[in-house]
Amino acid sequence: MSRWYKELFTNYADKYEDESFTQGTIGEVDFIEKEIHWNKNCKILDVGCGTGRHVIELTKRGYSVTGIDLSENMLKKARKNACNAGFEIDFRQADARNLSFQGEFGLVIMICEGAFPLMETDEMNFNILESAARSLNKKGKLILTTLNGLFPLFHSVKDFINSDSTSQTNKNNTFDLMTFRDIYQLEIEGDDGCKMNLNCNERYYVPSEINWLLKSIGFKKIDIYGCQIGAFSRDVPLTTENYEMLVIAEF
Repeated sequence: MSRWYKELFTNYADKYEDESFTQGTIGEVDFIEKEIHWNKNCKILDVGCGTGRHVIELTKRGYSVTGIDLSENMLKKARKNACNAGFEIDFRQADARNLSFQGEFGLVIMICEGAFPLMETDEMNFNILESAARSLNKKGKLILTTLNGLFPLFHSVKDFINSDSTSQTNKNNTFDLMTFRDIYQLEIEGDDGCKMNLNCNERYYVPSEINWLLKSIGFKKIDIYGCQIGAFSRDVPLTTENYEMLVIAEF
């Protein structure tokens, strides 16, 4: 299978930082800090860290953070951003399904579809959750955002296909109600000015699925909310109008 996300991020680090969904870093980190009670001793792992926006902001605030990403190109940009900010940060190239960490972190974050749920199969997505869980200590917490299956389920397939839910999706998209996968063609301009044509495949999840998946790997407390870019909050209930959901899981 084509790993469309890997192809995209070999040539999309600069343009990625201009996307609307990457502009909420400060508010999102405010929420992350609150969730760990501003504990500077909490080691943090950012899975699918991209160009390092959350990692760098957390480092600025005094936290020890490790960032991992599949794309060396994104990590190159992240290291440059960290250097420009005056920090030397532990960024590592790694597959989120097979992380080498064992109980090392108090918090794992996967924000803005960081790895999960971009994989081609449900098993691959589940492997990412397992890997994140292994990386946490016994009192650890997982914070992730993921695509909300209630959105396309509630709306008609036609309305979903033609919605403005993402700036990149075109009118030829297909959302499969049997698999909860959005499979579509994406034409996008890379950092080098050349066009890329990608066969995208993203998995949407409903809350009951996420709850079951996380409980099956040992999480005891799972809270799910509506996700608002730059304004994560436990006061926002998940509805059928939320494109993403915010998930907080604890052992």
